[in-house]
Amino acid sequence: MDGRETQIVARLSDGVARFDAGEWDCCAGADNPFLSHAFLSALEQSGSATVRTGWQPVPIAVDGPDGRAAAVMPAYAKSHSQGEYVFDHGWASAYERAGGRYYPKLQIAVPFTPVPGRRLLTSDFSLAPALIAAAEAVVANNGLSSAHATFIDAGEVPIFEEAGWLIRVDSQFHWHNEGFSSFDDFLARLSSRKRKAIRKERRDALTQLTVRHVTGSGISERHWDAFWHFYQDTGSRKWGRPYLTRRFFSLLGERMADKVLLVFAMDGDRPIAGALNLIGADTLYGRYWGTTAEVPHLHFEICYYQAIDFAIAHGLKRVEAGAQGEHKLSRGYRPVPTYSAHYLADPSLRRAVADFLAAERRAVEHEIEALDEMAPFRKG
Repeated sequence: MDGRETQIVARLSDGVARFDAGEWDCCAGADNPFLSHAFLSALEQSGSATVRTGWQPVPIAVDGPDGRAAAVMPAYAKSHSQGEYVFDHGWASAYERAGGRYYPKLQIAVPFTPVPGRRLLTSDFSLAPALIAAAEAVVANNGLSSAHATFIDAGEVPIFEEAGWLIRVDSQFHWHNEGFSSFDDFLARLSSRKRKAIRKERRDALTQLTVRHVTGSGISERHWDAFWHFYQDTGSRKWGRPYLTRRFFSLLGERMADKVLLVFAMDGDRPIAGALNLIGADTLYGRYWGTTAEVPHLHFEICYYQAIDFAIAHGLKRVEAGAQGEHKLSRGYRPVPTYSAHYLADPSLRRAVADFLAAERRAVEHEIEALDEMAPFRKG
């Protein structure tokens, strides 16, 4: 490490749950629910993010003069690259073919969650470089190959760049509230063909179904039982084994029900599909969805259109509907860049990855421009 380590001493813990909740949340702020002590400790205590699952919690803290944490970083020792949504499997394979050992590595992230947000959690931004230096020290002192801060806030990019980390660019699709008063007001911004297509999708999806929103104290264990069934079905089809345990959802309901929005498609009194969203200060975050029935366009209704309805009704600025999915484009979600930062200890691996990222970044930027031109909004 360089001279940054001589100024401030950082410490490792064996879990976010070890921190006082108020102490952690004072650093994390209240805007993004995924960074809260309640969410991150629930991942640990439910058995979802643990040594057994390859996500060993090793949060990093820098203490202030009063001995309390003044800056924190959610970090994990990883034995694989699953559940990250920023894919480095190719880097690992190339490094190991060359005789290196890629795992374990340090992952600075919210496990299983492709949601952009701060990773250098502090109200004193002069401490941000100390967190980065501490992550580098963890790599050096433990013989790790690398550290990866994924889905970092755009404002953190120059801080990581100044520290010499490599920046990777990808994209997601987000919906932006332009002060709409209703869903029809939003539709008025779209081309006539797209307006008609969306209205038809909504009619088809709900021909024989109703929609129920459940949040706060209205959420019970029977709601989590229903959603767990949907989550397991989708998880087993998409990634083989669902990442989250059933207990995680109970803890989520116990600790932050006021930040949870469950959207159910109901066939009479029976839920046949559901989506889980978390509510931030100005953003609705769509996370998981599942169904036990094949209904045309129901996924779009429950995950995308209901989210827009909720955001408009509650004055939220954005809906972030998760990773990937160009099908979101025609439904009013626009491409935006996402960022990650990477520290690679081996100079040879770093050079190879730097060349790759430079080419990838140009391709992603061109793709975002092209996709934005294809957005269904009326021109002029």
